[in-house]
Amino acid sequence: MGSSMKDFSEVKTKNSSEVALQRWRRACWLVKNPKRRFRHTANLSKRSEVREIQKSNQVSNSVVGAICSFLSLISRLYNSTCLCLYIFCCKQLRVALLVTQAAVGFIKGITYNVPEEVKKTGFEICADELGSIAEGHNFKKLKIHDGVEGIAKKLKTSLSDGISVSEESLDLRREIYGINKFTESPPKGFWLFVWEALQDTTLMILAVCALVSLVIGISTEGWPKGAHDGLGIAASILLVVFVTATSDYKQSLQFKELDKEKKKITVQVTRDGYRQKVSIFDLLSGDIVHLAIGDQVPADGLFVSGYSLVIDESSLTGESEPMNVSAKHPFLLSGTKVQDGSCKMLVTAVGMRTQWGKLMATLSEGGDDETPLQVKLNGVATFIGKIGLFFAFITFAVLVQGLVLKKINQGANWSFSGDDALELLEYFAIAVTIVVVAVPEGLPLAVTLSLAFAMKKMMNDKALVRHLAACETMGSSTTICSDKTGTLTTNHMTVVKACLCGNVKEVVHNEKNSVFCSGIPDHVVKQFQKSIFSNTGGDIVIGKGEKVEILGSPTETALLEFGLFLGGDFKKERKAAKIVKVEPFNSEKKRMGVVLELPEGGYQAHCKGASEIILAACDKTLSSSGEVVELDEGSIKHMRETIVRFASEALRTLCFAYKNLGDDFSPDDSIPFESYTLIGLVGIKDPVRPGVKESVAICRSAGITVRMVTGDNINTAKAIARECGILTDDGIAIEGPDFRVKNMEEMQELIPKLQVMARSSPMDKHLLVTQLRSTEVVAVTGDGTNDAPALHEADIGLAMGISGTEVAKESADVIILDDNFSTIVTVAKWGRSVYVNIQKFVQFQLTVNVVALIVNFSSACLTGNAPLTAVQLLWVNMIMDTLGALALATEPPTDELMERSPVGRKGNFISNVMWRNILGQSIYQFAVLWYLQTSGKEFFHLHGEDSELILNTIIFNSFVFCQVFNEISSREMEKINVFKGMLNNYVFVSVLTCTIAFQFVIIEYLGTFASTHPLTLHQWLATIAIGFFGMPVAAAVKMIPVESK
Repeated sequence: MGSSMKDFSEVKTKNSSEVALQRWRRACWLVKNPKRRFRHTANLSKRSEVREIQKSNQVSNSVVGAICSFLSLISRLYNSTCLCLYIFCCKQLRVALLVTQAAVGFIKGITYNVPEEVKKTGFEICADELGSIAEGHNFKKLKIHDGVEGIAKKLKTSLSDGISVSEESLDLRREIYGINKFTESPPKGFWLFVWEALQDTTLMILAVCALVSLVIGISTEGWPKGAHDGLGIAASILLVVFVTATSDYKQSLQFKELDKEKKKITVQVTRDGYRQKVSIFDLLSGDIVHLAIGDQVPADGLFVSGYSLVIDESSLTGESEPMNVSAKHPFLLSGTKVQDGSCKMLVTAVGMRTQWGKLMATLSEGGDDETPLQVKLNGVATFIGKIGLFFAFITFAVLVQGLVLKKINQGANWSFSGDDALELLEYFAIAVTIVVVAVPEGLPLAVTLSLAFAMKKMMNDKALVRHLAACETMGSSTTICSDKTGTLTTNHMTVVKACLCGNVKEVVHNEKNSVFCSGIPDHVVKQFQKSIFSNTGGDIVIGKGEKVEILGSPTETALLEFGLFLGGDFKKERKAAKIVKVEPFNSEKKRMGVVLELPEGGYQAHCKGASEIILAACDKTLSSSGEVVELDEGSIKHMRETIVRFASEALRTLCFAYKNLGDDFSPDDSIPFESYTLIGLVGIKDPVRPGVKESVAICRSAGITVRMVTGDNINTAKAIARECGILTDDGIAIEGPDFRVKNMEEMQELIPKLQVMARSSPMDKHLLVTQLRSTEVVAVTGDGTNDAPALHEADIGLAMGISGTEVAKESADVIILDDNFSTIVTVAKWGRSVYVNIQKFVQFQLTVNVVALIVNFSSACLTGNAPLTAVQLLWVNMIMDTLGALALATEPPTDELMERSPVGRKGNFISNVMWRNILGQSIYQFAVLWYLQTSGKEFFHLHGEDSELILNTIIFNSFVFCQVFNEISSREMEKINVFKGMLNNYVFVSVLTCTIAFQFVIIEYLGTFASTHPLTLHQWLATIAIGFFGMPVAAAVKMIPVESK
């Protein structure tokens, strides 16, 4: 089996190669219903289309970027006829169109007439013209429309106040310019799932058998007697089809609901003069959007204002080279990412009028990668299917041989009657049905069912799963590398201490600021206010109802609140000095800087960031009287001790500094980072989240190591880690710069004891994850743009839903909607539940497979007939396939799951424990059914014409009740008590109830169609007892010790 499974073991948890995905599909040749089996797998042809579109965009953008200078050269060398010939020869049609437009514009000049229907609404530019400006990077058209200001005017929008929010105005914009949604494939209806369920090859063969049986039966025995067998098979097929279709349809609804959640992205806009959050789907042409690091550009648009804006267009063009966007090059394209800087953007084109909209319409059909477990179980299904096909062929051959020998013994001279034809047809139907039962099509589909169920439940537990495989992999995770801020802590930050002019002061927010400011010179307080309000990524706005609202990250919010507490006026401070240069904060530099043009002339730089980094850049400080003095050794020692003291109290420390630049600065220059004057230090309190310590303890008992990876000061990190229970007495805390310089051997020796990494850069986190993945299954949390490489590299990337950027979320597999570490533990629990549930179902289904196969085969070989008919086998198939998956694959998680060791990277899915249970139960069921086959008539005192039919009914009923009680036993693979929590699982109870009820109906009322005979009370009790005795047998088998792996 190992060699035959090779092609099914190359698919990774994530980022699998297309070669591996194609290889397992080719190896999976024995498939009853390809439409159903491969429904939840990647659509490789659609992905190929997406790459072609990206290549087209890449070529187009390259051409457009050089088009102005290129056309100048062309126009001097060739006339317009030659130019047209050149364009005709272009390989890319879209490139040709763009070149044509630019050429015509260059040679003839561009004119624009507003369409009448647009004029009537009061707008002065149409959607097509707007779309061509940003998409084509068309400077000439932009100039003709008087630049960004002119386009804003024609769109009836204000660059400062945004669009009007009156319903009439919004409706007009939607009508003229469209909505920000891309075209999606219409959802599949229930009847389409019925049609797909009918595509099962074996069911189609059985349908033909049913039709032939009807024709022969009616022609030989008349109506209705001759139609019973054919109608029985047809009714069974319809029952299987409708139950399957119902299950698949409900799954599709769950996935659709989750897809909607994945697409919920909000952006900040200004409308009617107020900053507010809106869904990207509600964006309209003319909106003013505010973008910051990590945001996704939600529509095509034009740069209005901003600083150091760098855009990553790789999602659109496939190129990783970032683009600088400014007033000189103002074009922004939907779907690209803000890699650095911030800006205000004027939305020009939305939805399907953008390149991203067209790309997403195709990308949405690309599907999610299949999970490793799905692929492995496809391999198992293919392997068992081959065995089943062999047994089916042998069974049919033996049954036909028996019929031929009977004819020879009767001396019938090879004459076949209608009854013989029907018997032969029944043998063929039995052989086909053995294939139906033997090919465990439900194995890979059970993975999807369990994952869909878990994903929906996890959504309620504040975890949004973006990739199916993450559910499955999280159950195997052995280590979690967690951020500190917002994950282990509440992310509700407050400045509680500050050090100004060498004096450490407590900040009590319900006291007057005069108490805090006493003893501090006024000009120092004002300089501190200027530094806080000017050097910030946040904003203070007046919302509706004149409510003051502070926008920005929790750190920026805390600092701005502190600035207000000091008595500062944000708007006044921002108007007093013009900001000419901004270098936004990122986790690589760990600082933020701005340059101000002062009213009295000259420039002044302000810098804030990690306390030791800013302190190292200072050579002056402010004395107790507010004078600028040299930063001597005594002052440095005092500041370092203060930083350590703040950090030891679990406070986040930030330093502020400034530098006068004189008149010698150009906005094109980098902000210098030396010879600063230290203004002060703040300590920010971010309390540990309730329940984190308990969650860390649960992880430890579950065999999961929790490591803290943070950009904060090492003393702050250690204090928080101890409070959370992460850092133990024998654990190691290290700083990122010290970690990255170690060689491979030193890292391998250090990592097992490493519990805290402080002052880490994104590449330090990536390096740690890479090293850990060689032996462990790694989950990593992240929220920033620069965390994307580590999230991508990890087995499971966990992005923060509140503080996380869109770039981080897109690189992640799971989004933690409440940013809470306890939710990560819940995800791990659900992951283990999915893994174990699928193991339970596989154990149950393989048992049914083995017994049904051997019983029919051995009976055919030794007695010349099969006790289980085609209709009965179809019913058994439904019990073990769709209904079994519903019952066992949807068990909710229990706390006991977090008391066992993780499976890890090298664990076998079908474990020794499972093989023990499968063999034990199979031997019992085969033994008891074989006894009934050989000695059942004597045991039940059966005589007369119907004795054979009654015996086969008893065997069928015993077999079904063996599966009913085996289903209960399969709820626990190692524990004896299988009833715990059973009544809480209404799906399980409902499936069992329906199975028993329908079995009663089949036996007592559908005998004509199902080849059964009503049973007496004694016979009912006996068959139920046979099934029930499988439970003590299962309990006894569980006591047999086996190696767990």
